[in-house]
Amino acid sequence: IEFIRSFYYNKLELTRFSSSVGKFVGFTEYGVKNAEYWNNDASLLSNMKAQKEAVCLNNIQIDYRAA
Repeated sequence: IEFIRSFYYNKLELTRFSSSVGKFVGFTEYGVKNAEYWNNDASLLSNMKAQKEAVCLNNIQIDYRAA
């Protein structure tokens, strides 16, 4: 299970957080700057890492039961 949060502008992906990588990755010049800024914020990174447990792991049982 992987938690991914992506940030888009005009259908172009700027930045992505992936729980398997554990940090933000930028895909454009602006996205790289944002990723560097966000990766230096320890509380934001820990919050994003906790989202996997809060969102994914709680809802996976519901999805398995429905299938």
